[in-house]
This record gives sequence, structure tokens and C-alpha cells, in this order.
Amino acid sequence: MVWLLCLAPQAGAQTAPASFSAPPAGAKATVTLPVIAVKGNRFVNPQGETVVFRGLATSDPAELVKKGQWGRRYFEEAKKWNANVVRIPVHPADWRRVGEAEYLKLLDEAVQWSGELGLYVIIDWHTIGNLLTGVYHTPRYLTSRDETFRFWYAIAERYKNNPTVAMYELYNEPTNRDGHMGPLPWADYRRFIEDLTSMIQSINPRAIVLVAGFNWGYDLSQVRYDPVRAANVAYVTHPYPQKRRENWEANWQRDWGDVAARYPIVATEFGFMQAGDRGAHVPVIGDETYGEAIITFFEKRGISWTPWVFDVEWTPNLLEDWNYTPTRQGRFFRAKMQELNK
Repeated sequence: MVWLLCLAPQAGAQTAPASFSAPPAGAKATVTLPVIAVKGNRFVNPQGETVVFRGLATSDPAELVKKGQWGRRYFEEAKKWNANVVRIPVHPADWRRVGEAEYLKLLDEAVQWSGELGLYVIIDWHTIGNLLTGVYHTPRYLTSRDETFRFWYAIAERYKNNPTVAMYELYNEPTNRDGHMGPLPWADYRRFIEDLTSMIQSINPRAIVLVAGFNWGYDLSQVRYDPVRAANVAYVTHPYPQKRRENWEANWQRDWGDVAARYPIVATEFGFMQAGDRGAHVPVIGDETYGEAIITFFEKRGISWTPWVFDVEWTPNLLEDWNYTPTRQGRFFRAKMQELNK
């Protein structure tokens, strides 16, 4: 993997429109799903029944438009895997390139199609890096505190009355690369998350926010001692195989599994590839042994999950081609969804 650092814009630089218009009358989907809430360490429906989400992490809508693959069929194919949720990433660079109004139209379509098919939606602000220092992984992830707040203001206003948008994943992968991107104290990051959550939940008190851990969204150990101080909070982990090379279960339990006893967790990215596969890199090298271990770990603890990624080119890819032929990992996770989502 090539590491490329990007400095955030200087103070006062415009990275997104300064304000957002109110959603148009047509923005509200005609099909919505039952409201999901947080109760203890579970997601529950209006009847108080536990809901476990098992679905797919999708491509960025703007990327699918470029590939000529945007449309209802994409979501229909996800439903054929027996998914009950899709996690939709929005890259800051694509949000700016496409523009607020046009991008929101894409999300409106995604939410509409998903609701009609019985799929809940997680919207993910797909940035990687250290928001506190303004150093990011590559140019596509470059954002700022201001732009992040403006993005979530737009999303919260747009979908506050539409429970199909079940969760807001506030920040994809916070990391400082072992200090190479500058200091990233948990307490400062937690306060940023609390400020963002306060704004979102003042717009939509039902909103469930998803909070990623450190080390590229993997490590939630700080939550055991210093959780986010807000209601309707769930946490995110990205447990790719090589995050821990041995004693998976013991390490997973220490790094994020303990948190599942107190709060809901969603593994919004994970997956595996074989060495030598196109696009394979060290963190994702694995096979069905890892797949069985991680799904068993999730299921014992009621952890929700969306493997990465329902795409042909992005890796670890779940699709071989745009006929929706599953890859090796795709076949594995499709079988698990079809078995477990009854």
C-alpha cells in the first residue's frame, strides 16, 4: 500500500458549500421501515425485539455512477444475498466534486430503493486520517471539522423523518498511523464526536450514531473506560484478518469484544482475500478459516456486520463482475447471510 498524506485546507478555505438548503418536498421516501432504537447493547424494533444487521458495504454512489452501475438493480442484487442493511460510503472528495444537490439526489434514490426492498441504510462519512491535525490518508479522504459538521447537518435534516436511514456512521477510520499523522488523544476525539452527535440528535432525536475506534476503525478499548456521553450510540470495528495475526478470539475480545457487553457494535468493514489476488494487501490476507472465526464471534455476541465491499474493482471485492458473480469471499458471506437472516 502506498501512503500519501494530505494536509487539510487552511482555516477559512472553502471545502463545501457554506450552507445547506432545506430538503425539497420530494426528498422523503414513500416507503420507510420500522424505527430502530438502541436498548442496552442491542438494536431493537418498535416491538422491543432484537435486530441484528447482516448486510453489505457498498461502493460510493458517485463511483457507481462513473462505472455505469448506479440503479435499483444494484440494491436488488444486495437483497438477493438476503441482506437486511446496506452501508453507503460518501467520500468527501466525491461529495465536493458531485456537489451537494446532486449527491443528495443519489442518496434519495438509494434510500428509496432500499426502503422498498426492506433494506436499512447506514450512511458513512468515508474519511480516513486524523481530523484533529488535518492530516489524511489520501486526497480522496481530505475533509475538515467544518465540512464534517456541514455534511451531517445536511444528512440529518434530509432524513430526520425517514427511519430507513437507521444509522449515521460519523467518521469512517480515525487513525494517526502510530503518531505519524500527529497526536490523536481519545478524549479530544470523543468530545468532537459528542459535539457532532449533539447537533445531529437535536435535529433527529431518534438518530443512532456509529462511532469508530482507533487504529483504522479497529480498536475500541478506550470505550471501556471513557465512552461517548450521549444516547443512541453504537460503536464500529473494522476487524480485518491481519489486525491481529494470531489468537484472534482473545485479541478481538480485548480490543473490541468487551464493549459488546454494554453497547451495540457494527463491524462495518471486514473481509478477506488471498495473497496474489489483484488488489490484495497485508491487512486483508485470509481465507474461510478467518471467515468462520469472525462470523462465529459476531453471532455469539449479537454483533451486526457488513463485509467490504459490494464491488468488482474495490478490494477486498465481493463481486467478480457486474453480472454479480460472487468472489470467493463473496460466496462465503452470501451463504452466511442467507443462513442467518431469517
